[in-house]
Amino acid sequence: MYLNCHTYYSLRYGTFSEVELLQLAQQNQVAQLALTDINNTSACLNFARKAAEFGIKPILGIDFRNGVDQCYVGIAKNNDGYQELNSFLSHHLHHQEKLPPIAPDFKDAYIVYPFEKVVLNNQKTLKEHEFIGVSIANLRRLPFSRLIQLKDRLVVQQPVTFRNKRDFNAHRLLRAIDNNMLLSKLPKTEEAGEDEKMYPVQNLAAAFSEHSFILENTERLMNSCHIHFDFSEGRKPQNLHTYNDTQSADEEMIERLCLEGLPRRYENPDQKIHDRLRKELDLIKKMGYVSYFLINWDIVTEARKRGFFYVGRGSGANSIVAYLLKITDVDPIDLDLYFERFMNLYRANPPDFDIDFSWKDREEITQYIFDRFQNVALLGSYVTFQEKGVIRELGKVFGLPKEEIDTLSEGRQQITGLDGVSQLVLKYGQLIKGMPNYLSIHAGGILISERPLHYFSATHLPPKGFATTMFDMVIAEDVGLYKFDILGQRGLAKIKETMEILSYNRPDEFSKLDVHDVQKFKMDPMVNDLIKTAQCMGCFYVESPAMRMLLKKLEVDNYLGLVAASSIIRPGVAKSGMMREYILRHRDQDRAKEKAHPVMLNIMPETYGVMVYQEDVIKVAHYFADLTLGEADVLRRGMSGKFRSREEFEKVKEKFIDNCRKKGYADALIFEIWDQVASFAGYAFAKGHSASYAVESYQTLFLKTYYPLEYMVAVLNNGGGFYRTEFYVHEARMSGATIHAPCINKSFAINHIYGKDLYLGYMYLRDLEGRVMERILRERSQDGRFTSLEDFLDRVPIPIDQVSLLIRIDAFRFTGTNKHELLWKAHLFLNKNMKIDHPKLFPPKRQDFKIPQLRTTDLETAFTQLELLGFCLCSPFQLLKEIPKNSNGSKDLERYLGRYIDIYGYLITVKNTRTHTGKRMYFATLMDQQGEVFDTVLFPPVAAKYNFRGRGIYRFYGKVVSEFGFLSIEVVKMQKQDYIQDPRYAEAIPVPSGNRGILEN
Repeated sequence: MYLNCHTYYSLRYGTFSEVELLQLAQQNQVAQLALTDINNTSACLNFARKAAEFGIKPILGIDFRNGVDQCYVGIAKNNDGYQELNSFLSHHLHHQEKLPPIAPDFKDAYIVYPFEKVVLNNQKTLKEHEFIGVSIANLRRLPFSRLIQLKDRLVVQQPVTFRNKRDFNAHRLLRAIDNNMLLSKLPKTEEAGEDEKMYPVQNLAAAFSEHSFILENTERLMNSCHIHFDFSEGRKPQNLHTYNDTQSADEEMIERLCLEGLPRRYENPDQKIHDRLRKELDLIKKMGYVSYFLINWDIVTEARKRGFFYVGRGSGANSIVAYLLKITDVDPIDLDLYFERFMNLYRANPPDFDIDFSWKDREEITQYIFDRFQNVALLGSYVTFQEKGVIRELGKVFGLPKEEIDTLSEGRQQITGLDGVSQLVLKYGQLIKGMPNYLSIHAGGILISERPLHYFSATHLPPKGFATTMFDMVIAEDVGLYKFDILGQRGLAKIKETMEILSYNRPDEFSKLDVHDVQKFKMDPMVNDLIKTAQCMGCFYVESPAMRMLLKKLEVDNYLGLVAASSIIRPGVAKSGMMREYILRHRDQDRAKEKAHPVMLNIMPETYGVMVYQEDVIKVAHYFADLTLGEADVLRRGMSGKFRSREEFEKVKEKFIDNCRKKGYADALIFEIWDQVASFAGYAFAKGHSASYAVESYQTLFLKTYYPLEYMVAVLNNGGGFYRTEFYVHEARMSGATIHAPCINKSFAINHIYGKDLYLGYMYLRDLEGRVMERILRERSQDGRFTSLEDFLDRVPIPIDQVSLLIRIDAFRFTGTNKHELLWKAHLFLNKNMKIDHPKLFPPKRQDFKIPQLRTTDLETAFTQLELLGFCLCSPFQLLKEIPKNSNGSKDLERYLGRYIDIYGYLITVKNTRTHTGKRMYFATLMDQQGEVFDTVLFPPVAAKYNFRGRGIYRFYGKVVSEFGFLSIEVVKMQKQDYIQDPRYAEAIPVPSGNRGILEN
């Protein structure tokens, strides 16, 4: 009898989940009900999936509203009707149009108009599919209304939004948050009625007993509705069934493409390669995934035509078919990639292909997919209310002062000492936490469906401009829709831009370079030496301090070692304690025979019996615990955070333990292995995924080895990486570049290199307006370089504050005039209040002003750069108030091994972490006076005494230690060093004698 039920996917309105709605219905003996969220269908598929568990027949619909003003409720008679409703809502969401007061003529959906609306609009006629909804509150007015005459058009419309008073209070708070106003100011029109509750069926029937025809109409309407989606284990994929017109054409095409790819990938393919190919093709056909592979092939083929760089990774990288189709660049035969991780007969979903594109190309390739295929949408996701955020929102709604809100959100309060309002904030914060706040987009998921996507969900249109489903990845897989992952990353853009820079900066080298010749890079001793010495700043996935430390400890100097390292660095392996064990076994391979269980060593000889890759979970579950491949995959997926059935997972866990006991393993061993599996399975990479990352790492390492300046410019132009901009500028300098501040005649928006001269881009001038930047570049491109400040001011419309910014950074240094004199000139030539919006037709006559002779110091320049760029172009050590007492650096650590060292370092990055007992400690990476890096660790007793206080130079006293050959300093004392006072704001500041030389630029 309930045709108008809401969940918390009626965003910032509803108060509980679709499962809780079903529980509520079951408690009230409701046998069938309609889920009708407000302008949203996020919960519909899961509601339909779960309804059978509660013995309830699901009906799907939409509560169509303009804001909170209810227009009508649409109820789907069947799946086609649900699609009609979704299409109607989507059109209005995409075009941001108000919903019309009268619904369209739906063929397979009913429309229920609220009683009040029909009275208000004086609606006199209703079509066959249209009804009038009467709530319990409307029953008092019904006998006195003309609508009582339309007996066959009246149905029960008792809205369900709350379970109790607490839900109603939460609803009011959500409405206040949505309207960004104090709760006390929230109009009643923005709230639902407090009576929007579910009553037991018999109570509802009793309320309508005098109008039994309304109950009969409602039951007849509901009985005529039937919705069905297949959620069974054996369900067919809902992805596009065929790439060509027929399945046979698809199968013929994939065979042909693989045979064409064989000689390109393998010089002399042996029987092992042919057998693996046949095994894969047979299974791909049997599982019905041929079109999935061909669609991915289509996407990467188009990418290559457009000159886009891409990396294919994920579990699909274990596939030789993917390798031959050039979806991936990882040879599964060479790396002995585990076929069953890629696919097995028990796996319900197709292999996972993550295809990375440059962040600059991703949108274009997405547009191609939308244009190329018919039924396409981005996959949705939900942004939920998080604890700190919701407390802040509720604090504002209750009108608390900012200081109190800060205290509450940071958890610095004693609950017992709080006033009533603050306690309410915390109480309702816990209730609202985790509810969906607004719809968002999955990181890279795209759905390409056989049916229109509106068959499954309405779509909305986020700022990117691509239709996006209202459900997430888990629901999509439940119903048989498997995503194509089209992701963006900056690493590929760095490779592509390096090539573009080489084409103009070193054209002879560019013409001979094939950046895809990864096999050659893998064998290059200079590239491998860069990995071994961990000189990897700016290189994809291998530049962080943790990765640099691991590479040194493992002494990695080859591709396979890098593949392993890129998975070992993941949180799970370290958490399980197996990272350290792996390093020990790698450095002493006899240890593996002593410590590893023979079965584990036999399963994973390459990794010394240590689980490193995702497929190791499958191997251990299958060979160590005798689980079937299907059960092993349940185990892997259950730990990935993407799995739905916890019950199924727990059953497999129990079977894992039982099987091991039957095999006679001791409980200590069983639970040790289980803990290893459980601790890292959700974080580890598939081996093929790690191998794909390692390919891209090798490409960037090669470019850094042979073309370091061009590569570092590309790194800077694509947002840097793990570190701050200044350290990539420093790395370019260490590689031989001469760094120049932005220049009016030689700089562009981004960084530009001429030979070995690197000119910083205007983009680093944070206060320089984009329109000014564009005018400068356009004018310079059209009419050539500027000859003087006056020439610039005549040609470029620019306000005084913007030209002052350029003068202060010394962008007019080509004039040979001191920048203080230039500032005088600019202020004299430009009227401060003059509106500048177009260039002058004729150069004005200039008055010749007499300007006093001024000078600029190097220190003043450095502090100006610090202010305007965020970093200075000289060594930061030259800004110290006191000259360093020594010149110790990274080069001296070996000499001090086991002894104490006094050393100065400029802070690059610091990791603030906690021990297993919760005590704070720090790992910090710093730059020494010679520009090299070194690492420090502050254990809890020292970390309790000393804090890092932002960027700057610190003096350390500590013991040099070595762990597996990686040198670091265990800090005993630490002190931040003061910079000299900014000379721009002080008079006659004496400069330390050691700092009086010309500063490096």
